[in-house]
Amino acid sequence: MSQGTGGVDGPGERFLDAAIELLRQVRDEDTDEIAAAGELIADTVVAGGRLFAFGAGHSSLAAQDVVYRAGGLALMNLLTVPGVTGVDVLPATLGSALERVDGLAAAVLDVGPLRAGDLLVIISLSGRNALPVEMATHARARGVKVIGVTSVAYAEQTTPRNPSGTFLKDHCDVVLDSRIPLGDAVLTQDGVDAPFAPASTVVTSALMQAMIATAAGTLADRGLTPPMLRSGNVDGGLEWNDHVFDTYADRIFYRH
Repeated sequence: MSQGTGGVDGPGERFLDAAIELLRQVRDEDTDEIAAAGELIADTVVAGGRLFAFGAGHSSLAAQDVVYRAGGLALMNLLTVPGVTGVDVLPATLGSALERVDGLAAAVLDVGPLRAGDLLVIISLSGRNALPVEMATHARARGVKVIGVTSVAYAEQTTPRNPSGTFLKDHCDVVLDSRIPLGDAVLTQDGVDAPFAPASTVVTSALMQAMIATAAGTLADRGLTPPMLRSGNVDGGLEWNDHVFDTYADRIFYRH
């Protein structure tokens, strides 16, 4: 292993070690939940349901990572909430404020494409704010299956910040625990006034990809061909994807 200044691992190496340890924990302890999530996605595909992923702020990165992705499941769509999906709104702090607004999730679902029989993956590190909690409760009330990707540590060490007094994990059919520590950052160092180096994107994206991989494998095991996308930068990739888009046009929303 390369060494930092003075023969001691530097912050870069220590971050990678911390991320690897978190991934190891997920690999060793979340296997059953990943399998259950993949099965639920496969069940939804077989039944003709549509698939959506949602995350607010940086949690949206992991949601976007499984949408229109080479090697990914073509049927996964991004559920967007204006001002919340990503950090492109100005000021960026507005997105955080909108996560705490009561009633926003219901308004989005009222005019959005989700319907009974669909599946929604909700990503929220803390799982304590109004938007992800209400998104889960209102989606399930509409007959939508919900997979939550969150850190259970927040539910154990913080208080809810929504009128229901609950966390995202309390309103899901399956919960994937990212095991991210409170505050997200995994490093400390003398001279740095706050913990730094957040690991949630690395681990959450890995959980999402593991879940999708499980769904693909499950569909194949059932004798069905999962609609996977190919890279548009390999010969024949664009033509393959066009075929998939045409075949599943009624379940793909990111093309129109």
